[in-house]
Amino acid sequence: MIYTVTFNPSLDYIIQVKDFQTGQINKTTYEKILPGGKGINVAIVLSNLGHESTALGFMAGFTGKEIEHRLANFGCASSFIQVQEGLSRINVKMKSNEETEINGQGPKIQHEDIEMLFKQLDQLTNQDILVISGSIPNTLPDTMYEQILERVQPIGCKVVVDATNTLLMKVLKYHPFLIKPNNFELGEIFGVSLTTRDEVIPYAKKLQELGAQNILVSMAGQGAVLLDEKGEVHQSRAPKGEVINSVGAGDSMVAGFLSGYLESNQDTQYAFMKGICCGSASAFSENLATKEEVFALMDTMKD
Repeated sequence: MIYTVTFNPSLDYIIQVKDFQTGQINKTTYEKILPGGKGINVAIVLSNLGHESTALGFMAGFTGKEIEHRLANFGCASSFIQVQEGLSRINVKMKSNEETEINGQGPKIQHEDIEMLFKQLDQLTNQDILVISGSIPNTLPDTMYEQILERVQPIGCKVVVDATNTLLMKVLKYHPFLIKPNNFELGEIFGVSLTTRDEVIPYAKKLQELGAQNILVSMAGQGAVLLDEKGEVHQSRAPKGEVINSVGAGDSMVAGFLSGYLESNQDTQYAFMKGICCGSASAFSENLATKEEVFALMDTMKD
């Protein structure tokens, strides 16, 4: 089983307003509500690709129940910890002359809630995959990533980490199976600017020397680079297409890589290509990637 952890899931209220004006009544011309959060995006895309997963994390109130309901509509199982104080977030994403986002705070997570999550993670086996991604809300200790990796290390499950800078660097000693920085995040870690695939490679190797097994570096229109656990370097351009919505593209790449890895008997080259096409399929659509969209892009990459 694949498990995803989203510490602060949300309902994303996506709206479009023509010529938004502050201090006035504005009317929407488009509305959509989606379950949000990086781990949740991974779970939805895995479901679209035909893979079961279970979404873990914290939820509260009627908004939390709605997140679970909408996840179920995508065919995703969930086992969230019910938090007593506060509400799961509603994040407003408004498209107008400029794009504006207003993100909610989320519920107040208590020590006992964290312990319940740890007990869930104790049930994992060495056949499972655990995906941890996204920021840590201020009601959680900033060591949550480290605590989780230390907790599951004796189990021997594969852990995927999609986090930035300090959060990522502190868990490398636990030898995560896969990490997925983008080229800007990788450059920020080492204080350099990385704009080409060749420039990325030596810095990906530094992360591998620090403990990561597979390093997948997304580069938007430039494609991606994978340094796999055997030390082999894979590079690829991105599929051609018009970017409509880049939200969730990185999460889709993670889901595509895991899907390809499991389907191909651990062929990292196949997993790499499926990851790239999955990320691009989400970027080229208003919604997250579907199986048909991913395989259509994979066909174009054979040329």
